[in-house]
Amino acid sequence: MIEVRLYTRSGCHLCDIMKAAVEEEARGYSVRMTAVDVDSADELAREFGADVPVLFVGGKKFAKHRLEPGRLREKLRRERDAAASAASAGR
Repeated sequence: MIEVRLYTRSGCHLCDIMKAAVEEEARGYSVRMTAVDVDSADELAREFGADVPVLFVGGKKFAKHRLEPGRLREKLRRERDAAASAASAGR
């Protein structure tokens, strides 16, 4: 399962666009997406300020503000292939 975390806030048009793009590009992959409202905690609001959306894949920052078409799908394919390779090497 590939962990995807989207930092967002209510009323953010770019956040809505990125969330829809993530959902579309993740289709067909084993992904757990968590959307986090940065206004839900003072620490997150300070850390991100107005700088949302921000997308993390596997715990690492992957995109900010916009997501290029196909970029996430390619990353998910690489993550899936790496996990499969590691699993077969461990047998």
